[in-house]
Order: sequence, then C-alpha cells, then structure tokens
Amino acid sequence: MYIHKSVLLDEAIEGLHIKPDGIYVDATTGGGGHSSHILSKLTTGHLYCFDQDEYAYTRSKEVLDPISSNYTFIKSNFVNIKSELNKLGVTHIDGILYDLGVSSFQFDIPERGFSYNYDAPLDMRMNQEQELSAYTIVNTYPYEELVRIFYRYGEDSFSKQIARAIEKSRAIKPISTTFELVDVIKSALPEKVLRKKGHPAKQIFQALRIAVNDELRVFEVSILDALDMLNSDGYAVVITFHSLEDRICKTVFKDASTIHIPEGVPMIVTEEAPFELVTRHPITASEEELNENNRAHSAKMRIIRKR
Repeated sequence: MYIHKSVLLDEAIEGLHIKPDGIYVDATTGGGGHSSHILSKLTTGHLYCFDQDEYAYTRSKEVLDPISSNYTFIKSNFVNIKSELNKLGVTHIDGILYDLGVSSFQFDIPERGFSYNYDAPLDMRMNQEQELSAYTIVNTYPYEELVRIFYRYGEDSFSKQIARAIEKSRAIKPISTTFELVDVIKSALPEKVLRKKGHPAKQIFQALRIAVNDELRVFEVSILDALDMLNSDGYAVVITFHSLEDRICKTVFKDASTIHIPEGVPMIVTEEAPFELVTRHPITASEEELNENNRAHSAKMRIIRKR
C-alpha cells in the first residue's frame, strides 16, 4: 500500500470556500486526498475528478466510494478540463484545485521510473498509454534539445556537460534505467558539486519529467480554461512545487486580477478586474506539516476568486 499525504490539505479546502450544493473540480486527483475532503463537504453538489493515471483511478475510487456517490472520475489530462466537462453538460464551476507535481505513489512505485532513488526502467509517463517516455528523450533527442530541456525545465547550470555525457554514453549502449542515467549525470559533474547537499540528479530528473508530460504548457492552458469557467464568487486554488509552475500561476493570476489601461491614454478607471487575488504572497506549509511530510518543503499555494 502506498500512502499519499496531501500537501497543504486544510489550507486548500479552506481556500475553496466549498458550498454544499456547488460544482467542484479536482484537476489532479492522485490518491484522492484532497478530493475526499471536498466530497465530504458536498450534499447536492458534485465533484469532478481528473487524472490520467490508471493507478490514481483505482486508488481514488477506494477512497471516495465510501464517502459519497456525488463524484465523477474523468480519466484525462487536466488540459482537457473544458472539453471534457462540456461533454457532460457542465459549463460553469464553483471551484477548482490543482495540486501539481508528482503524486506520492508515482514516486514510490519504483517501476514508474520517476525517482532517482530506485533502479527502474526510464519511464516517467503520468499517462502510461502515451508513447513518449524519458527513455525516448534520453536516447534519441539531439544534444541541443537535451541542453534546452535540462536548462529550461531543470535550470541546471551543467546542462551542456550532462547532455554531452549522455550523448557519449548512449553511443556505446542505450541508457535504459534510472541508475544508469544517474551514473552518467554524476560522471559529468565536478567533485565539488557531487559533495553538495542534495541529489546531483534531481534537476535533470525534474526536467525530463516535465518534458515527458508537457507539464508547463498543459497547466497554463488548463488554468486559463478553468478561470473562464468559474462562476461569480468561485475560487481557483493552485499548489505548485517548483519555480517554473509558480511563475506561470503568478503571471496568470496577476493578469486576471489587473485592469489593463493602454499606456499614455488618460482615463478614470471605474471598473474592477474580473478576478481578485486572495493571496498576495503564496501560502507555505506550517512547521508541523514540514516535520511530517518532507514533500511539503517546496510547496506554494496561490488562490484567486472570481468577483
């Protein structure tokens, strides 16, 4: 049994301001931690649970079925939120939650290939039906594209050296497992970097995971669609785990809560922006949660409300 600890659980549920008769979306259902709490607060309302992972469907069903039948699981990437909900006749929602990043079970099941802590085939697919995997990227993408992925998505200052080491290693034989990739990454790094605290492969594994699952693009598309679907007095709650996700969220929320006045045009602003920032600064985990859940350390939560 893989235990999933939902990050910022109480803060997220409070931030949604759940109405018992409301329509809510958990865009990243995972193990059902947040969903179970949302569902428990609904009476005549309904919860739509999105996740493209087959294991998430099985796990969340076990958690949600005993609580209520007022939910629908939609096995799809959250980039399809608007189209999938529209198919069900849902055009407006009262709240949506994104808990981005990788679910605990995806990290903790070795064969999924997300973690540098387990020796497993290079995979990292959240949707196991898609073709593109980390193996494909590592073994077939040209040097220049590897550098771009590592630098853009991992912000790794040794991107060029690591990409060159991968290129040389795969010319001899394919890099097939997570540990093989870790060894190649280590071979490209100077001793002073290897002696630093933290795993030397962390940023590269993050970059590959983002590239495999196209995480940044799908999040931006999805959150824009979600804001468009929000009812008046509806809330969007987003939990991010690295600066790239948080930057997108911050930019989208700021744009939605700002009245844009053409530069140099004298005018008196009498209208309000359609959205209101609930959190001027991101909410982070309490000391108590940090002590109980190591994955909460990098979590940041932002909330926006439709006026």
